[in-house]
Amino acid sequence: MKEIIFLEPVFKEMIWGGTRLRDDFSYEIPGDHTGECWAVSAHPNGDCTVNDGAWKGKSLRWLWEEHRELFGGQKGDVFPLLVKIIDAKADLSIQVHPDDVYAKEHENGALGKTECWYILDCDPDASIVIGHYAKSKEELESMIADKRWNDLIRVLPVHKGDFFQIEPGTVHAIKKGTLILETQQNSDITYRLYDYDRLSDGKPRQLHIEKSIDVIRCPHKDQKGMRSIKSFEDARVEQLVSCSYYSVEKIDLDGRAAFDQKESFRIFSVLDGSGSIDGTPISKGAHFILPYGYGTYQLSGTMMLISSYVTKIE
Repeated sequence: MKEIIFLEPVFKEMIWGGTRLRDDFSYEIPGDHTGECWAVSAHPNGDCTVNDGAWKGKSLRWLWEEHRELFGGQKGDVFPLLVKIIDAKADLSIQVHPDDVYAKEHENGALGKTECWYILDCDPDASIVIGHYAKSKEELESMIADKRWNDLIRVLPVHKGDFFQIEPGTVHAIKKGTLILETQQNSDITYRLYDYDRLSDGKPRQLHIEKSIDVIRCPHKDQKGMRSIKSFEDARVEQLVSCSYYSVEKIDLDGRAAFDQKESFRIFSVLDGSGSIDGTPISKGAHFILPYGYGTYQLSGTMMLISSYVTKIE
């Protein structure tokens, strides 16, 4: 049996961040405006370190570069996924992400950014931005030029347990009072379309109007629901999405259940409760990877976890 890879998160302070990563997850955060926990990341802007076992002190990026066998021999220059917990005390900017083709050409060969959100918690009146009302690029440009943000931006109510797949080219924003688990491509490219004229250190934050217009899809089309449920002993496994970049599952456990790790690797985040995996204690806020060839594993306890893996093995 191979060793479980437990990771130490990286935290990011943001103008819109708060304290829920400390209050809800007991993390040691850098300040009272901490917006993001990069829970499983090998990105240069936030590279998680292994916090136990044979690889203790090594970064996930180092493991990917030096021990590709742990990830099933996956090809590619960069670890493919990035998992975050995001605490939005205030509204995030209205933004959009490029796809692989655009990012490769305009962002020095970087990956694009397909992402998805599972709503861990939110205020009773919380909302999010997904999509826009422009029917063409010409109308989009006109509405942006005239700053008709209320006419352009599509705001939807949101509830705990909701799930959203955000394809590149989708106008979106997490709004205040929302706590989410985000699974995404390993990319840190965001084009800000509108930021409410906020100031950071006395200056407006940079916008990316031309690039945003380049990549926004017109007209907007919602992604169809993809959720399905399977039962395993004392566990309920709900597949939230499966796309060309990742598959994401929600696991609700009350007791014990055995599974097989058949993927090139599998990421887990414990988001509520506590228990164990193969006798090793785990609790809310833990993040770990089961490497390639790990085999059968047993989860025990009362927990909710989100698990993800690369859908297409190259």
